[in-house]
Amino acid sequence: MRVAGDPITASVGGRLTEAQLAERLAAAGYDRPIMVQYLEYLGQIFTGDFGRTITDNREISDILVTYGTATLELVIYALIVAFVVGIPLGMLAAYLRDRWPDAVLRVFAILCYATPVFFSGLLLKLVFSVWLGWFPLSGRASPEVQLILGRISGSTGINIVDALRTGRWDLISDILSHAVLPAIALGLLTAGVFLRLVRTNLIGTLGREYVDAARSRGVPELRLVRKHAYKPALIPIITVMGMQIALLLAGGILTETTFEWRGLGFQLAQYLGSRDFVAVQGIVAMLAVIVAVTNFLVDILAALIDPRVRY
Repeated sequence: MRVAGDPITASVGGRLTEAQLAERLAAAGYDRPIMVQYLEYLGQIFTGDFGRTITDNREISDILVTYGTATLELVIYALIVAFVVGIPLGMLAAYLRDRWPDAVLRVFAILCYATPVFFSGLLLKLVFSVWLGWFPLSGRASPEVQLILGRISGSTGINIVDALRTGRWDLISDILSHAVLPAIALGLLTAGVFLRLVRTNLIGTLGREYVDAARSRGVPELRLVRKHAYKPALIPIITVMGMQIALLLAGGILTETTFEWRGLGFQLAQYLGSRDFVAVQGIVAMLAVIVAVTNFLVDILAALIDPRVRY
């Protein structure tokens, strides 16, 4: 970003003389070598100071608190879609392996994680919002609903939680209807990965000795899949969940921009457009911390579920 230019030139460069522009760059410190600016920024981070945004003069921590909850809400919705779609279809593909439904599901999985999330989002908006009119086109909630939620004392920033606190089903319905298309667009990205993982690991588990022993006792194949091979096949899903959270956060930037879902991804795109170094650096650093902490927690969870991981 700094090689491409600075925010002062991008915002007011055409309205200032060269001397005025140079004076402002010097005052902001953007005329110094990039390595000096980088080391200075690292020093600020180690003291817990992420700085203030250049474009709207806001604390980075305030931006993370304000918009991070919206991104968290979207990621939770997307994970629900990923689990609901990916795991059952993966079990079905394993049960019907090497038949035509299995081939169709494998192609579906490839399309899910190979299709750019902004493209699938635009298709969903075109079909279900423009043509059919089933769901809202964009946003987290209707303007009137957002105003009501904004007046709630002790707001969590997560719309569905605040709506549940009010007990009003009209608010809950409005929020969920706005979340359907973004959750599907982002959730299918991970659902394809889950489908392939469940299918592959379930087929491998079905070849184990204890499953063969159960099969020899006359246990139906469907029961073998649901009762004996299902849980062991889920362990790889848990171990890769941390990486999928990172994938969801990356895809969330495009999803939030496509659906105008005002979270961290949406704000990051805005700050990228205005070359706001401080804001972009702060948001990216926080996303990196979230991914690292999530991977650590997932490793602990995998060790608790599968004792073999501890050794």
